[in-house]
Amino acid sequence: MKKLYFIPASIVLLASTFVIGCGGPDFDDRVESIVAPHAFSIGIWEWKTAAQAAKQAFTPEKEKPAGGDEAFVRSYFDRIGQKTLDEEYQKLLTPAVESILKKQVREILNELGIYNPIVDEEFGFPPLAFKLEELPTLLVISPRDKIESMREILLQPGIAVEDRQVIEAGVDKLGVSSLVDDIGGIATYPSLIDSGASLRFTLETIAHEWVHQYLAFTPLGFRYLLDITGISRNYDIATINESLADIAGKEIGDVVYRKYYSGSSKTVTQPSGSPEFNTLMREIRKTVDALLARGEIDQAEAYMEQQRQVLASKGYYIRKLNQAYFAFHGTYADSPAFLNPIGLELKELRAKSPSLKDFLNTTSRMTGPQDLTNAFK
Repeated sequence: MKKLYFIPASIVLLASTFVIGCGGPDFDDRVESIVAPHAFSIGIWEWKTAAQAAKQAFTPEKEKPAGGDEAFVRSYFDRIGQKTLDEEYQKLLTPAVESILKKQVREILNELGIYNPIVDEEFGFPPLAFKLEELPTLLVISPRDKIESMREILLQPGIAVEDRQVIEAGVDKLGVSSLVDDIGGIATYPSLIDSGASLRFTLETIAHEWVHQYLAFTPLGFRYLLDITGISRNYDIATINESLADIAGKEIGDVVYRKYYSGSSKTVTQPSGSPEFNTLMREIRKTVDALLARGEIDQAEAYMEQQRQVLASKGYYIRKLNQAYFAFHGTYADSPAFLNPIGLELKELRAKSPSLKDFLNTTSRMTGPQDLTNAFK
């Protein structure tokens, strides 16, 4: 699952790197004390990444094997999928792979006429920049009486299940619902992209996170920036941005994949959810929403745990199914946890738009769900 945090370096250095959100200082302090041993600092990561970039600028690029860029990239991702690429050797090859993918994605953006959100000139902005690395994990906090993300906190990569459970138990004692989950990408600058994903998923995520960066210079994306930093929380704005980036990212990634890699790679693509799973999850979400609307919180939580076990019996394992799970996964239009009409309206608007460029131009000027509804009038 792709998840964004578009946080420019200037804001990173001014804002807290522990808690992304606002609210009562006592609650935030108590959450921070729980997550402090596992906290991930974007600010520190940005500084380290800048230092690595400066070093690479003066380091000759490793010679690529014969066969061209596409063969090199295919081999790299095939070996990752087969788990036959040594970690140290992967680090040596990764900068060259990043360079090739950056060039290919930018070429497709140019072909689609998507250059920048500021002026009608043919120059790419923001510049494509990303790093393929092991990603942090994410703590999502939702109220118990409704499904809505109220805090999202980055934690260190690879946190063990036992430690995740300890963190969640501590946070849940504060009267909320929490979940520590994995993510696929973060729209820092440069973007952070999962180094262990498939080629197709990687291309989609690169595009997804760049769309977030592109939108940050528009009315829609700026409001999401206010939401992420906790200045003005707005779950609908988050949903529009995530769904929009998901739609555009998949379309751009698909074009890149079909042009350069389709039909010739052994790479396993990211599996999509089965129809049965999608149907079950949507029905669970509907029932949970109805129970919470009636104030039946304990019943909703008992029902989610019961259904989690039912899903497991059918081969669909979810470690923890609660309000925070739906708050996180429910912002993506293609997720089975998504019931918000925003996603359907965005898909319909994309289908009616002459091009992806026109679709982005229209949606980037929106400031809320009503603008999306008005686009059909």
